[in-house]
Amino acid sequence: MALKHAVLAALTSREGSGYELSKRFDASVANFWPASSQQVYRELDRLEGEGMVKARTVRQEKRPDKRVFSITRDGSRELREFIRNTTRPTVVRDDLLVKVASINPDNRDDVATAIRDRLEFSRRKLEMYEGLREAILGNDSEEEFLAAGPAREDFGPYLALKRGIAFERGNIRWAREVLSVLD
Repeated sequence: MALKHAVLAALTSREGSGYELSKRFDASVANFWPASSQQVYRELDRLEGEGMVKARTVRQEKRPDKRVFSITRDGSRELREFIRNTTRPTVVRDDLLVKVASINPDNRDDVATAIRDRLEFSRRKLEMYEGLREAILGNDSEEEFLAAGPAREDFGPYLALKRGIAFERGNIRWAREVLSVLD
């Protein structure tokens, strides 16, 4: 997958400026495809050059004009082709797992510290994801939200967010288990 597919996916529900897309990224795909604002802006320019998105200028009072992007037919076609292609499982490349795999009596404490650091990172990330979850659900229960299905604007991002939540919960469970063995 390329960043372009994540940007095109973010534009499927509604148009947006580079700034709005960066914020949308933070609330939806950042848990599995992180990108800086600069990367999103560069990708939008590239996609516009390829005819996959189009931009229009929106005049604003007391603010600089902004460019708002929408997906084109070519962009929708590219995204459909990406969706239809076989998806392969992600390869995990995690430096912490290399550290754990190399554990021995001499580095045990250092590896345990690295695991504690990751545990704290995962706790903070899970807390952020759960805040996003509450914001997306609003006053709806998860069952009500999901019953509305893909017609809901944030349906896809919500499902992706659920995966991010499950991932961080798994990281926390694993880290606690490894630390209990090491203690």
